[in-house]
Amino acid sequence: MPTGIAISDVRRQLFDAAERILLRAGANALTSRAITTEAGVAKGVLHRHFEDFDAFLADLVLDRVGRIEIRSRALRESAGTGDVVGNLAAALTDLFGTIALRIVGLVIARDALRARLREAGGPGVPVLREATAMAAGYLAAERDLGRIRAGADVDLLAPTLIGAAHLLFADADGPAPGAGELRRVVATVVPAGGTDARPLMA
Repeated sequence: MPTGIAISDVRRQLFDAAERILLRAGANALTSRAITTEAGVAKGVLHRHFEDFDAFLADLVLDRVGRIEIRSRALRESAGTGDVVGNLAAALTDLFGTIALRIVGLVIARDALRARLREAGGPGVPVLREATAMAAGYLAAERDLGRIRAGADVDLLAPTLIGAAHLLFADADGPAPGAGELRRVVATVVPAGGTDARPLMA
């Protein structure tokens, strides 16, 4: 590897390479050799910057999970505009239509990785946990604006919504669900469209 390359740049190069492999071939194809080959760096580079392979994977997951916070802020800022169902459907498509689904599969497949992530971020499955918080924050904002029922239990609605959406997108190798299909799921969990809209599960 050429000298003078900042550690943060090496990490980014390795993370981006791992993401490309995940998207192209799934979690089973993700090895340290495959990543360094994809990144175009020497085979020992990954282990010079990370304690072991699971430490690398944990940092990869946490880095990608951090992107959900950006989506979450944007979704909350959209409260009061557009259509509640449309806003949620767009946010869920943006989330589950990317690397997020592959990350969930990776976490579920590796016990050691889950253990490291519990130490770093608490209980629950990364991505799904943050996605649930994203939905709950948005629903709470819309509830405060009167666009969903005042008594709506967002802490119940959010995981129900994320679980249903995850099932729709769960086959990462198959076709993505249609926009109409996702809107129907969202509308079933959280009917919206005006101040008198009433969530079915509230």
